Amino acid sequence: MIAERRRTEPRVPHPRVIVTRELPDTVMDRLEALFDAANNRGDQAMTREELAAAAAECDVLVPTVTDTIDAELIASAGPRLKLIANFGAGVNHIDLRAARARGIIVTNTPGVLTEDTADLTMALIVSVPRRLAEGEKLVRSGAWTGWSPGGMLGHRIGGKALGIVGMGRIGQAVARRARAFGLGIHYHNRHRLPGVVEAELGATWHPDLDAMLQAVDVLTIHTPRNADSENLIDRRRIGLLQAHVHLINTSRGGIVDEEALVDALQAGRLAGAGLDVWRHEPEIDPRLLALPNVVMTPHMGSATYEGRIATGEKVIANIRMWADGHRPPDQVLEGWA
Repeated sequence: MIAERRRTEPRVPHPRVIVTRELPDTVMDRLEALFDAANNRGDQAMTREELAAAAAECDVLVPTVTDTIDAELIASAGPRLKLIANFGAGVNHIDLRAARARGIIVTNTPGVLTEDTADLTMALIVSVPRRLAEGEKLVRSGAWTGWSPGGMLGHRIGGKALGIVGMGRIGQAVARRARAFGLGIHYHNRHRLPGVVEAELGATWHPDLDAMLQAVDVLTIHTPRNADSENLIDRRRIGLLQAHVHLINTSRGGIVDEEALVDALQAGRLAGAGLDVWRHEPEIDPRLLALPNVVMTPHMGSATYEGRIATGEKVIANIRMWADGHRPPDQVLEGWA
């Protein structure tokens, strides 16, 4: 007979679960079937007051990246709140220290969006140097007069050096795609990958980020946003990039200094950028909107039906395990980054 898995908390057989944003119907239906769940089926983002009211009355709060779960909100939460089951992998919008101080477990959903985000990243790596967005706008404008030898010239990516900042799941998935396109793979990470992984990816580790920045033709960001990565690619480091470099960010706004990025793009010190995230999204610096050499997408790196459903399934699994008195499989631990 298989021994029952050791329980870590008292069972909560039918927890009150409040979800802050509209999720796929299959996920919401499942939540309502399993728990005492209140889903946000209208998808109107909760106000600060509504978030506080939700935290005061539920056992489990399911926020997303658009919700700021800071120390003040956690401190005002009711005694019932014991689990914050985040819908998404990033948790920089949740004050983990404050949650730990209140004995609130925080979970996330790692891994399920890796391939989707890597796909979009690779699309930007191709589209920015090849000027695909500019070409599409030209065709729609009606101003295109036909093929010419000098029309819409861009740059090939094969044979170029790709620099990856952050070589976790997504960084490695991007590397696999980029290698198939003929790019050389360079990466900066706090810890070097095992030799077998480097060999598989054809990747060269740069312990010094500054040195890598000076050696690449395309730079892509795949590090979480935290105290260490805030403005990691700042004005000084942007100045280390060569003028022909294209910068891609599908990670988080705030890792790249937007003011410095705009200045470099306007001055021709960078060739272009592909951006899926911004510091103050959905607000975007109007100077970026005016630049033809910037391809912008609306934080859609993880926006696939399959990815959203898989994320919801992880949320449900974390809640079920916790409600049954066990440690959730995706608990965010001390020192997460």
